[in-house]
Amino acid sequence: MEPVTLTTDRLLLRPVGPGDTDAVYAAAQDPGIQRWTTIPSPYLPEHAAGFTERIVPDGWAQGSMFTFGVFLPGGELAAMLALTMRTLGTAEVGYWAAAEHRGRGYVVEAALTACRWVFTEVGVDRVEWRAEVGNHASRAVAERAGFTVEGTLRSGINNKGVRRDCWIGSLLPSNLGLPSTAPYLPAHAESVCPHPR
Repeated sequence: MEPVTLTTDRLLLRPVGPGDTDAVYAAAQDPGIQRWTTIPSPYLPEHAAGFTERIVPDGWAQGSMFTFGVFLPGGELAAMLALTMRTLGTAEVGYWAAAEHRGRGYVVEAALTACRWVFTEVGVDRVEWRAEVGNHASRAVAERAGFTVEGTLRSGINNKGVRRDCWIGSLLPSNLGLPSTAPYLPAHAESVCPHPR
């Protein structure tokens, strides 16, 4: 797929490239990003270069991962967001915000914009969010963006060689007032929790 650029009133979402390597490296030195995401730790310059020069363009070219740098009007990198294709019709969102740009709603705004794009242009019918149990900042972003937290997966993620429990949530096209590519038939409450007889 050809890389795309998305805009909001406050943000520019575009694929990062070699010219963004230094900004990615600097932001990823934040201990919180290294603790809660699956990026390498310590995060070295070669990790940033591999990300901007190979991982991001390859993901777009293969249609397997759509990564956006989230930039302010002045060109400063505020956050990073990726939509990784999973099973047919399902993508998983991941994100981090640069420490100095947290608390301003940038990631919520970027997530909604990117999810609207993946629903309408890629044909995804479900975007999943996962975060290690205890990552309350990531959960707050997901909930503000309209994700429904569905539960906890035991040993649901592998972060730097350690299996950890994670929260999982989802956003559907209908949450944004959009149609799905396939009909959706939710389970009735009685099917989920049958009455004892």
